[in-house]
Amino acid sequence: MLILIAGPVKSGTNGEQTLITANLNRLRDVALEVYYKGHTPVIGEWLAIPLAEAAGSQRIGDDISDAFLYPVARRLIHACDAVVRIAGASQGADNDVRLARELGLPVFSHPDEIDSPRR
Repeated sequence: MLILIAGPVKSGTNGEQTLITANLNRLRDVALEVYYKGHTPVIGEWLAIPLAEAAGSQRIGDDISDAFLYPVARRLIHACDAVVRIAGASQGADNDVRLARELGLPVFSHPDEIDSPRR
């Protein structure tokens, strides 16, 4: 399955880039667990950040990056088979979960809840 990893990125950071980086690293670590389970993880920021930078963004949280982060995730979720929502306050991740449920996609709170694919 292609699985979106959703969780806090900017939430609770007051724009402090070291905290944003720590949140991105948490997402990445969960993505690695999903990969080891035999699935393909994706994080919206993996796509949105390079696009925002190409458009002139200087850092996550500036107006340009904000124009890409949530819209990319909304587009991406339509191509996904499931979502893993990691803990932590995040309106963006909550919106991802809401959209996933509207689309009938399973939503997991931890990679351990995901079955490995049959081979």
